[in-house]
Amino acid sequence: MARECLHRGHTVRIYVLKWAGPIPTDLDITVIPVKALFNHNKYRKFSEALALALAKDPVDCVVGFNKMPGLDIYYAADSCYEEKARSQRGWLYRHMSRYKHFSAYESSVFSSESSTEIMSISDVQKPYFIQHYSTQEKRFHTLPPGIAHDRIAPSNAAAIRRDKREKLGLKKTDKLILMVGSGFVKKGLRRAILSIRSLPTEWRKRVKFIVIGEDNARPFNRLIKRLGIEENVKILGGSGDIPAFLLAGDFLLHPALDENAGMVLLEAMVAGLPVLATEVCGYGHYVESAEMGRLIPEPYEQACLNQTLLSMLVKNHRERWIQNGQIFAETSDIYSLPQRAVSVIEQVMDRH
Repeated sequence: MARECLHRGHTVRIYVLKWAGPIPTDLDITVIPVKALFNHNKYRKFSEALALALAKDPVDCVVGFNKMPGLDIYYAADSCYEEKARSQRGWLYRHMSRYKHFSAYESSVFSSESSTEIMSISDVQKPYFIQHYSTQEKRFHTLPPGIAHDRIAPSNAAAIRRDKREKLGLKKTDKLILMVGSGFVKKGLRRAILSIRSLPTEWRKRVKFIVIGEDNARPFNRLIKRLGIEENVKILGGSGDIPAFLLAGDFLLHPALDENAGMVLLEAMVAGLPVLATEVCGYGHYVESAEMGRLIPEPYEQACLNQTLLSMLVKNHRERWIQNGQIFAETSDIYSLPQRAVSVIEQVMDRH
């Protein structure tokens, strides 16, 4: 999105709490390294420091990727905090300072008194925001997905697959199941680990489950050890080689508890990788319409995931899935999010 803004002749300044990896030379990035014991205090300090920075050096439009006061536009990738606080937490939680912070910051974006425009990447969470904040419908701007074209299976996909699987030490008969994404609790890693353990012995001997993402892996590694499946499951941390992993895999497992969109589902599909996900995923409908896997219905049942995973392993339709993935990649509007988002930004700037 930042580069699309630059392409259209705008000047872009990016403020972050921290930056992981090399800083791109073509982007103006300012790190505001605030510290606090608790995350909600850290985010409050960041927001206050950002307000001071913008007061000294004003801009024409402030686009936020986290909920906070003072935004002209909010990119709504996260689910409704208030809904989770009401439906998944007890009354005592709503008396904590953490709740008061996140609820107030969410209200600053979505309340009917706010003027913040909202770029929504999925309609799944919109009813909750309207329910809790009476957000005006006209303030929502629904964007199409925006995956990178390098996720599409290239002409030499088979060679990349062979090379990656060899590097991973996989046999031809092995089945590689992938999980990609940070935030292991929310993505359903515990559910996934239990489903791997549920496989019959003859299948478990052939299955390798690799998790790619940044989060605290310690409690999950303890669970893996307790279940005796250390040989089956590896948590690798982050990786810059996702396209090759997607081509090397046999399934993407994504049993999320809460997922506003689920970009990785689309990335897997255009790589020809079938998906097993939960129907709470905002982009889950693409899986069914493209015939690229299965969705676990709500209310969630672990037994259903276990049975469906085994069924997909037994009834392997790899060639059909590859073909369906190619059709999906060629015919679906799943790449234009940056362009559409910047058009929304320009509309808001014109009104100013």
